[in-house]
Amino acid sequence: MTASAPETPPSDYRILVPREWFHVDLTQDRWRGQLKTYVDREFAGSRTASDVSRNVWVSLRNMVEKGLARGALEFFLCTEVPGGAGLEPASLLISWPPVRRGAAPTAEEFASAFSERKGPGCDVDVIDMPAGRTVRIRTVTTIDYHVRIPGEAGFLHLAFSIPLSGTESPMGNLCDAMAHSLRWVPGTEADLDMDGR
Repeated sequence: MTASAPETPPSDYRILVPREWFHVDLTQDRWRGQLKTYVDREFAGSRTASDVSRNVWVSLRNMVEKGLARGALEFFLCTEVPGGAGLEPASLLISWPPVRRGAAPTAEEFASAFSERKGPGCDVDVIDMPAGRTVRIRTVTTIDYHVRIPGEAGFLHLAFSIPLSGTESPMGNLCDAMAHSLRWVPGTEADLDMDGR
């Protein structure tokens, strides 16, 4: 019996995100300007005080900066309530936390580590998605998908936040569909870094 050939890490990923979701490319230095454009657009013509828009900008900026420390690549935002001035947008933060190739745990080991730290109202399970074995962590307002990357290259993290309608809602169902749309772009042995945009 011969051993199976190791999987080759992908060169990139693809995910379907609705057109109305605002995209911020975190691999470029201009992400602050893109985020400011989103906030300005959401508050244009609003009677909301300027300090509210500034607080939203600071909150989103802080979220991105924390994400960048953990390998964030892209940030998507969607205002759930028309005319809601973007106070609490739904969001998707995509990250690839750095892991030494071959050192990533299995999805089951990863889920076990999360289960030991989970609090009340948090469900952790391992599911099969088209992109591979995935650790899904669900709370009332967040869904995190840690999708194992082929070739033992770690996990791609899809962090959905749905602060207004929560995860048990049409928006939660949409986020689940977005996560299930994830596909890998085949790579070669030379493609060890997906962050090549």
